[in-house]
Amino acid sequence: MPQVESLYRYPVKGLSPERLEAVELTPGETFPGDRAYAVEQGAHQFDPDAPRHFPKTKYLMLMRDEKLAALDTSFENEGAVLTLRRGGRQVARAQLSTPVGRGIAEQFFAAYLGTALPGKPRIVHGGGHAFTDVAETWVSLINLASVRDLERVTGATVDPLRFRGNIHIEGLAPWAENDWIDRTLRLGDVRFAVRKAIVRCAATNVNPATAERDMNIPQTLLSAFGANACGVYLEVLERGRMAPGDVLTLPD
Repeated sequence: MPQVESLYRYPVKGLSPERLEAVELTPGETFPGDRAYAVEQGAHQFDPDAPRHFPKTKYLMLMRDEKLAALDTSFENEGAVLTLRRGGRQVARAQLSTPVGRGIAEQFFAAYLGTALPGKPRIVHGGGHAFTDVAETWVSLINLASVRDLERVTGATVDPLRFRGNIHIEGLAPWAENDWIDRTLRLGDVRFAVRKAIVRCAATNVNPATAERDMNIPQTLLSAFGANACGVYLEVLERGRMAPGDVLTLPD
């Protein structure tokens, strides 16, 4: 039976994931705490009192800033404490809920990325706002069988974390998810609507273990499978709990 293999959230956009033991989902929302913070670069335009969606190019991200993948991060909900490590050594620790803590994190990113930044970085947070790549508050699902089929084509290991998805599913046929658009599915107690396939950008070219650009995933998807897409976006329709091991069903 197809089932949830693992769940992830990304507390700070562009940084490393946090694996979850379970998640409680609410209609019209993303994973709690997913992409809750971002690092704005360039002109400071995000207004935390009136949050709105900006293109991902406004923030630090792997598509452009592959050095971020060399950082191993952890995030504590209480106080919004971000710890950054490189090569197993702690390089910064900052409480993002305070101006002083945000300043510490901003100084770290300014020094770490140097001249690659077009301006002073700024840690941003907008209450319940999620800094996702799309304006809609959706979650993302990755079919691990599709990733293995991509491995077959490339002849190399493809880490599913390249795709920065929230839900990893095991037990499906490769690319089965492409047939679900406009259908509903259920995982655990949660009912979802499948909204669209996820078009992939150059962020997937970055190896999350080495921070190197060692593949051209978008081009491979396009040439081998006819579409530059891997995974699907889901909209939460019904409140509930989800955990690894929950079975996927397509009730419609």
